[in-house]
Amino acid sequence: MPIVVDIDVMMARRKMSVGELAERVGITPANLAVLKNGRAKAVRFSTLAALCEVLDCQPGDLLRWEADDPAESEAAAVLP
Repeated sequence: MPIVVDIDVMMARRKMSVGELAERVGITPANLAVLKNGRAKAVRFSTLAALCEVLDCQPGDLLRWEADDPAESEAAAVLP
């Protein structure tokens, strides 16, 4: 999948456990694990906003796009 989730990176920087982050965000540890491991098909903006607030970061710190193959990234670089 071309969207990479870096929640674990921000959790490590903030020295926060899955349980603590889940509690502070208001979601279950199981649902946080689904997000963290990149298995989620979607994320609510309210959840993303809560993650950013608790982790003191921007959405781009948690999510990034990565091409599946080199042709995709070359095509994206050509577009204005």
